[in-house]
Amino acid sequence: MSDNRPIGFIDSGVGGLTVVKEALKQLPNENILYVGDTARCPYGPRPAEQVIQFTWEMTNYLVDQGIKMLVIACNTATSVALDEIKAALPIPVIGVILPGTRAALKATKNKQVGVIATLGTVKSGAYESALKEKAPELTVSSLPCPKFVSVVESNEYHSSVAKKIVAETLAPLLTKKLDTLILGCTHYPLLRPIIQNVMGENVTLIDSGAETVGEVSMLLDYFEISNNPIPGRTISKFYTTGSPKLFKEIAQDWLPLDELEVEHIELGGN
Repeated sequence: MSDNRPIGFIDSGVGGLTVVKEALKQLPNENILYVGDTARCPYGPRPAEQVIQFTWEMTNYLVDQGIKMLVIACNTATSVALDEIKAALPIPVIGVILPGTRAALKATKNKQVGVIATLGTVKSGAYESALKEKAPELTVSSLPCPKFVSVVESNEYHSSVAKKIVAETLAPLLTKKLDTLILGCTHYPLLRPIIQNVMGENVTLIDSGAETVGEVSMLLDYFEISNNPIPGRTISKFYTTGSPKLFKEIAQDWLPLDELEVEHIELGGN
């Protein structure tokens, strides 16, 4: 059995490319469609109802194109919209929070776990409640990092500005004795080397998006919907509500793809 329908990935912008990067590595036979809502990014400061509406608009766009599975590659959207979308769609829907939680529980030795995320994700308490549900004895320190997404979306994540913003933002966590830190936003792995440098080499960084791909792989097998294509014939197509040029620059820096097809699309409120 082979199912060549694409897997859909959605994100508030370019952050979900960190999940796609892992998917290209772990699932090289799969076709991929990606929507990044860069025109309305960031989602973190927005009201939950608005995030749910935007998430549905991206979801419906990809469902209309016949995806076989949806990955909500955005922590803010996962924290407020996952349950509703999962209940409504006839295909498997996966978010990025539970896989990240499981990896952190496995990694921590001293039970001191940090979570950095957008304001929306931190306010939702999604990581904290998922962690505490499985390990009530954990101490969880959550910190919103509102400037990180903008640094990534403006393609400044290699800059000295990025280093300064990350160092200043993470300062409150340096006194917490953390041994594990969840990157609770799929934009943040693009800042990973700087974050690791600030936190120190003894802190294990958990990339929630990368952890999610393991779950995608498992569900493809479970539902028997894996693709077995002719070698070299897979498709990766990217849609953005913002600038295709800027999106492509970041995607080319981040993804191991020779050819990148990026198309501008309009969604509901653009």
